[in-house]
Amino acid sequence: MSLGVELEHHRNVLIVRLRGELDHHTADAVRFKMEEAIMRGNSDHIILSLKELEFMDSSGLGVILGRYKQVKSRGGKMVVCDVNPNVHRLFELSGLFKILQKHENERTAISSLEVVS
Repeated sequence: MSLGVELEHHRNVLIVRLRGELDHHTADAVRFKMEEAIMRGNSDHIILSLKELEFMDSSGLGVILGRYKQVKSRGGKMVVCDVNPNVHRLFELSGLFKILQKHENERTAISSLEVVS
Protein backbone atom coordinates (compact mmCIF):
# COMPACT_ATOMS: atom_id res chain seq x y z
CA MET A 1 0.00 0.00 0.00
CA SER A 2 1.16 3.54 -0.63
CA LEU A 3 0.88 6.72 1.36
CA GLY A 4 -1.32 9.72 0.73
CA VAL A 5 -0.30 13.09 2.14
CA GLU A 6 -2.72 16.01 2.33
CA LEU A 7 -1.38 19.36 3.51
CA GLU A 8 -3.54 22.30 4.51
CA HIS A 9 -2.57 25.66 5.98
CA HIS A 10 -4.93 27.07 8.59
CA ARG A 11 -3.65 30.47 9.76
CA ASN A 12 -0.19 29.68 11.21
CA VAL A 13 -0.88 25.93 11.50
CA LEU A 14 0.08 23.23 9.01
CA ILE A 15 -2.42 20.36 9.07
CA VAL A 16 -0.90 17.12 7.77
CA ARG A 17 -3.31 14.27 7.00
CA LEU A 18 -1.61 10.93 6.38
CA ARG A 19 -3.39 8.00 4.75
CA GLY A 20 -2.00 4.50 4.18
CA GLU A 21 1.45 3.36 5.34
CA LEU A 22 4.33 5.51 6.57
CA ASP A 23 7.40 3.30 6.32
CA HIS A 24 10.94 3.26 4.92
CA HIS A 25 9.52 3.36 1.36
CA THR A 26 7.53 6.58 1.93
CA ALA A 27 9.37 8.36 4.77
CA ASP A 28 11.66 10.51 2.60
CA ALA A 29 8.78 11.81 0.50
CA VAL A 30 6.79 12.76 3.62
CA ARG A 31 9.84 14.41 5.19
CA PHE A 32 10.42 16.50 2.05
CA LYS A 33 6.76 17.54 1.68
CA MET A 34 6.46 18.55 5.32
CA GLU A 35 9.75 20.47 5.40
CA GLU A 36 8.82 22.32 2.23
CA ALA A 37 5.32 23.16 3.52
CA ILE A 38 6.67 24.36 6.88
CA MET A 39 9.15 26.71 5.21
CA ARG A 40 6.86 27.89 2.38
CA GLY A 41 3.73 28.35 4.49
CA ASN A 42 5.48 30.04 7.38
CA SER A 43 3.78 27.59 9.76
CA ASP A 44 4.44 27.91 13.47
CA HIS A 45 2.61 24.72 14.47
CA ILE A 46 1.79 21.28 13.03
CA ILE A 47 -1.25 19.07 13.48
CA LEU A 48 -0.80 15.45 12.42
CA SER A 49 -4.15 13.88 11.62
CA LEU A 50 -3.65 10.11 11.65
CA LYS A 51 -7.16 8.70 11.36
CA GLU A 52 -6.38 6.96 8.05
CA LEU A 53 -2.74 6.06 8.75
CA GLU A 54 -2.93 2.28 8.99
CA PHE A 55 0.74 1.43 9.54
CA MET A 56 3.94 3.15 10.61
CA ASP A 57 7.43 1.83 11.30
CA SER A 58 10.54 3.35 12.87
CA SER A 59 11.23 5.38 9.70
CA GLY A 60 7.87 7.10 10.21
CA LEU A 61 8.72 7.78 13.84
CA GLY A 62 11.95 9.39 12.65
CA VAL A 63 10.09 11.68 10.24
CA ILE A 64 7.67 12.78 12.96
CA LEU A 65 10.41 13.33 15.53
CA GLY A 66 12.48 15.31 13.02
CA ARG A 67 9.58 17.63 12.14
CA TYR A 68 8.79 17.98 15.86
CA LYS A 69 12.35 19.18 16.48
CA GLN A 70 12.18 21.48 13.44
CA VAL A 71 8.98 23.22 14.53
CA LYS A 72 10.01 23.30 18.21
CA SER A 73 13.30 25.04 17.31
CA ARG A 74 11.16 27.78 15.73
CA GLY A 75 9.09 28.16 18.90
CA GLY A 76 6.13 26.11 17.67
CA LYS A 77 4.25 23.02 18.75
CA MET A 78 3.26 19.74 17.13
CA VAL A 79 0.14 17.85 18.17
CA VAL A 80 -1.54 14.68 16.88
CA CYS A 81 -5.21 13.86 16.48
CA ASP A 82 -7.49 11.07 15.30
CA VAL A 83 -4.78 8.48 15.95
CA ASN A 84 -5.58 5.08 14.42
CA PRO A 85 -5.42 2.31 17.11
CA ASN A 86 -2.51 0.50 15.38
CA VAL A 87 -0.44 3.68 15.24
CA HIS A 88 -1.55 4.70 18.75
CA ARG A 89 0.17 1.65 20.20
CA LEU A 90 3.43 2.51 18.40
CA PHE A 91 3.27 6.08 19.75
CA GLU A 92 2.78 4.74 23.28
CA LEU A 93 5.62 2.22 23.02
CA SER A 94 8.02 4.76 21.52
CA GLY A 95 7.24 7.42 24.12
CA LEU A 96 6.08 10.00 21.55
CA PHE A 97 3.00 10.79 23.63
CA LYS A 98 5.39 12.12 26.30
CA ILE A 99 6.34 14.99 23.97
CA LEU A 100 3.28 15.29 21.69
CA GLN A 101 -0.19 16.25 22.87
CA LYS A 102 -2.98 14.01 21.64
CA HIS A 103 -6.42 15.33 20.64
CA GLU A 104 -9.62 13.60 19.61
CA ASN A 105 -10.05 15.52 16.33
CA GLU A 106 -8.73 18.39 14.24
CA ARG A 107 -11.14 20.90 15.73
CA THR A 108 -9.86 20.38 19.29
CA ALA A 109 -6.27 20.30 18.05
CA ILE A 110 -6.71 23.64 16.27
CA SER A 111 -8.35 25.14 19.36
CA SER A 112 -5.44 24.05 21.55
CA LEU A 113 -2.91 25.67 19.21
CA GLU A 114 -4.87 28.91 18.84
CA VAL A 115 -4.54 29.35 22.60
CA VAL A 116 -0.77 28.93 22.25
CA SER A 117 -0.34 31.37 19.34
